[in-house]
Amino acid sequence: MKKLLTLLLFSVVSTYAQKAEEKVTFTAKIANRNSDSIVIRSGRNFTKTIKINNKGEFQDSFDVATGLYQFFDGSESTTLFLKNGYNLKLTMDAKEFDESIVYSGKGSKENNFLAQKALSDENFEKELEDLLQKDEATFKSALDKKSNNDLSKLEGSGLDEKLVGFLKPSIPMESKMLLEYYNQKLAAKKLEGIASPSFDYENHKGGKTKLEDLRGKYVYIDVWATWCGPCRAEIPHLKKVEEKYHGKNIEFVSISVDVDKDHEKWKKFVTEKQLGGIQLFADKNWNSDFIKAFGINSIPRFLLIGPDGKVLKADAARPSSAQLTELLDSLLK
Repeated sequence: MKKLLTLLLFSVVSTYAQKAEEKVTFTAKIANRNSDSIVIRSGRNFTKTIKINNKGEFQDSFDVATGLYQFFDGSESTTLFLKNGYNLKLTMDAKEFDESIVYSGKGSKENNFLAQKALSDENFEKELEDLLQKDEATFKSALDKKSNNDLSKLEGSGLDEKLVGFLKPSIPMESKMLLEYYNQKLAAKKLEGIASPSFDYENHKGGKTKLEDLRGKYVYIDVWATWCGPCRAEIPHLKKVEEKYHGKNIEFVSISVDVDKDHEKWKKFVTEKQLGGIQLFADKNWNSDFIKAFGINSIPRFLLIGPDGKVLKADAARPSSAQLTELLDSLLK
């Protein structure tokens, strides 16, 4: 769930398309770096790769449209606010990524604010799993408290008005999205303990596979698509989980909701990426009966079915979460 709020932020704001003759200069000095190059990007519209120089720094000057960008060091990411004319310097230790970020130079006030916001959001996300178990009134109260706190920090901050313009409307939108997330979790919980809806889908290895074929084993299901970035990010973690529980009483099933025109793309992707487990292709993508029965409207989504065919978790932990291995360790003793 880490970085959930960062993803929500980028889903509700867009870059302000305004350029000037002066460029932004960006310098990063990173201890314990994860890569010899860094990437700064904004959706599909802008990508800038900066390689390390002979001074052990990442430095470049380039034109930008004023707005929010993602900085990626090869392992983790953070949010930047860039504007032509900024001379921004970043220092950090990649082993303590969010906690160690410090900016200096022109534009540092705005970006230090974003770095502190990321830390605050991360702390809230640590509480989120517990909050999701509370009643709706308690959950809404926590959201209101966070929204009011975020707004109070933003108002009178003296930040660039464009950044304030991006962030201010994102705060209530963030609360709305988190409440929708809560309701999704609540709906999923109502499915737990009942007999799971079934499927009968094309298997990448040939033929078809239905849920009843796996009766007697735990079944961990990954609902995904080849175009889904967060889905693809979970693949290395899923492979490690599959390896950890190889030979145990569990099957790992991946169900693609790619549309029919991407069927060959799916087949090629599974082969090239050497995906393990049981790879299936849903018969009607998002409109497949199994997908609709679980109310799945966003991916990746993970499910856990028991050996008796009943739903154990209708919204299970991701492969990248330690909660998943803790649960599987308790079940597969």
